[in-house]
Amino acid sequence: MDAKTLPTSARAASAEASLDLGSLTLLVLLSLLWGGSFLFMRVAGAEVPVFTLVLLRVGIAAAALWVVIIASGRRLPSRGGIYLRALLMGFLNNAVPFSLITFATVEIGAGAASILNATTPIFTVLIAHVLTADEKMTTNKVTGVVLGFLGVAVMIGLPALRGLTADFLAVLAMLAAATSYGFSAVVGKGFRATDPVVAAAMQLSASTLLMVPVAFLIDRPFATAMPGMAAILSILGLALLSTSLAYVLFFRILARAGGTNAMLVTLLVPVSAVTLGVVLLGESLSAGQFAGMAMIGAGLVVMDGRALRRLRGG
Repeated sequence: MDAKTLPTSARAASAEASLDLGSLTLLVLLSLLWGGSFLFMRVAGAEVPVFTLVLLRVGIAAAALWVVIIASGRRLPSRGGIYLRALLMGFLNNAVPFSLITFATVEIGAGAASILNATTPIFTVLIAHVLTADEKMTTNKVTGVVLGFLGVAVMIGLPALRGLTADFLAVLAMLAAATSYGFSAVVGKGFRATDPVVAAAMQLSASTLLMVPVAFLIDRPFATAMPGMAAILSILGLALLSTSLAYVLFFRILARAGGTNAMLVTLLVPVSAVTLGVVLLGESLSAGQFAGMAMIGAGLVVMDGRALRRLRGG
């Protein structure tokens, strides 16, 4: 059965789940915002406890989006169920993975953590195949995701791979975070009819509520010293750029391209982080990093499928 013979609703769902040029552009922008978050976290994390930093990140981001919502007169959803979905998204897409990734990164290093984080699309493909009707597993999807994952591993290099055997609990934490992201991609599909700014504000508000008791019980932020100006500016950058704006883009990608494609950003984040290091910090680009980026690009081309269809004369 080809696309012309599908029912209208199925064709619409299929179109929503495609990785077109517009969606790919949004993915690249999102990866730049999330890749930059590592620079902000490196500065702020030196002075602010982990869970307090997560709370400030989501709390300031939520507040900024509510200012935008009120100023622009955006309307909130009238369906009560969407607010429970937002609470679940805050748990699956922020509170759980942010905490697990922070713990794991300290134990096994950022390189190994990035490799494991790049398993997110693999889990998302599997979860979406089981739980959704319009994002079933295909040969192109599996091949593209595997190519992208291998590209991340090649780009980050063998020293980081050795970190995968350093702490079994940290490895499990990263895999649990990737799985949590996979489930959040499926849950987030319920926001397709919701304004991305409103959806992002709802999720971040929910994650703020979840992180308040964690930060206050574990970090006791009122007992810590006031951070310096560099840390404060990094917190604002982390909240306003890498969280507020980033999650608006994330929900827009979810609506356009589906959960599986949205989570491809975890393959692009290491590329963006390395690129930002080259541009802003004067770091050099190694042959392995260049080869890994090429593999990631090839994986995205395979998942898109259009270039392959042209080569086949389709």
